[in-house]
Amino acid sequence: MRLLKEKHGAKIIKTRELILKKAPKTRPERKALQRAGQKLDRENGGAWVGEALQRAIDAYAIGQTPKGLYVVDSVRILGQIEAIRRAYGTEVHHIHLTATDDELRKRYEARSRADDEAVTYDELKKNRTERDIDKLAEVADIVVSTDRCSEEAVLVRATSLLNLYPRSNDALVDVLIGGQFGSEGKGNIVGHIAPEYDLLVRVGGPNAGHQVYAEPKPEKYYHLPSGTQRAPNAKLLLGPGAVIYPKKLLEEIAEHKVDAERLTIDPRAMIITDADREEEAERFGSISSTAQGVGIASARKMTGRSDYKEEKTAFLARDCEVLQPYLGSARQVLADAMVAGQRILLEGTQGTGLSLHHGDYPHVTTRDTTVSGCLADAGIAPSNVRKVIMVCRTYPIRVGGPSGPMAHEVDMAEIHRRSDIPLEELERSERTTTTDRPRRIAEFDWLQFRDSVQLNGPTDIALTFVDYFDVNNRGAFRFEQLSDETISFVGEIERISGRPVSLLSTDFNWRNVIDRRAW
Repeated sequence: MRLLKEKHGAKIIKTRELILKKAPKTRPERKALQRAGQKLDRENGGAWVGEALQRAIDAYAIGQTPKGLYVVDSVRILGQIEAIRRAYGTEVHHIHLTATDDELRKRYEARSRADDEAVTYDELKKNRTERDIDKLAEVADIVVSTDRCSEEAVLVRATSLLNLYPRSNDALVDVLIGGQFGSEGKGNIVGHIAPEYDLLVRVGGPNAGHQVYAEPKPEKYYHLPSGTQRAPNAKLLLGPGAVIYPKKLLEEIAEHKVDAERLTIDPRAMIITDADREEEAERFGSISSTAQGVGIASARKMTGRSDYKEEKTAFLARDCEVLQPYLGSARQVLADAMVAGQRILLEGTQGTGLSLHHGDYPHVTTRDTTVSGCLADAGIAPSNVRKVIMVCRTYPIRVGGPSGPMAHEVDMAEIHRRSDIPLEELERSERTTTTDRPRRIAEFDWLQFRDSVQLNGPTDIALTFVDYFDVNNRGAFRFEQLSDETISFVGEIERISGRPVSLLSTDFNWRNVIDRRAW
């Protein structure tokens, strides 16, 4: 009962209180309550419980239709159960908790209620009504033996029909990931679709910055989901696989005006220290690391378990004082959203080509950036996924410097020549969000695209930067207004992947996405 009340807001209605309302002169001790209850049962076969329950529930819901979870603790005879079923029909679930006689005796003797002091367990069992309670198991919807499990486990087993936690494979989650080396314009696509969701989830760390168009300047997100401002009513979640630099996260929270009621951070998320950032800058310059400390912190989460157990160190979000107002179970947030049938958007960071396991090692990041990795970081089951949107640029980029191989690298002057976009604009905009370094750029890599499709199994492709084919694409608001080259390219993408190109970004402004989705 305690857990039902604490975790699910259940209103507990005790039959002893119903007896005292029906027979107010009854002394509030077990024997007197037993006699009073039996007298009421004899008068109408237990129907009094149904009537008293209706009054109690109506008192909770003055002036409106009652709703919520009400628990009757507890019924004693079949007539009482039938009366409640007549009153509330299929909404009633009869749960019968049982245990061995030795266990029940032990629990009874451990109780400290003053009104039971004069009644031993053996005397209690002599009462016919008490003695026959076990027979009610024959008509119960659920019977739970409580001997060999915890209080939490009893709650899970007893409430399995109450829709308090997800029991179905409802596909409520859409996942958005990058198909190349990051900076595919994921933030721009998320900004377009975010208002359709109730819960926005982001994984990864601050080594990936996502941008969403806004005025007077773009919104930038390093930890928070990119739809934070575009979907102001959506809840926000950072899962247990997130890696957090608290100082930077708090700046984001303040900038985007996010309160603790809206944002949940799982206590098991990892914390980055200043020392992590310094070490990363010192050790990983040869692979153009963004030096945000994500890799060192992630490694410590794996290698520091013994030190953590021995309390020599503390490095999880639950150990970080400034994050305390935001802590909460990601699993519970996701469960609540799924039970409520809410739509969830999981936003991946970086790109498939940077996956620790599937990228071109050692020029990779420190986590698996595929759909599977993102789901694992967030704590979402694959069977809950409805759509997978893989975002790809027309010309993939990598961070400048020795960041790894790219097939058929070109330069911004060539993009300028092909597209007629001013070279100065390209050089100004093609800098990384996190480190403000110039980017390298290359031709579309069809082999990488094929592999990313295989690794992620997308249902849809989002193609970004189509203005890099032709600056006139910036004036296209419908698919048929795009240049012939662009339409031909989209056809080839769809032919090779077998998936539709459902979203195309033509520019970076309020109206820059051509939406071809059928969902």
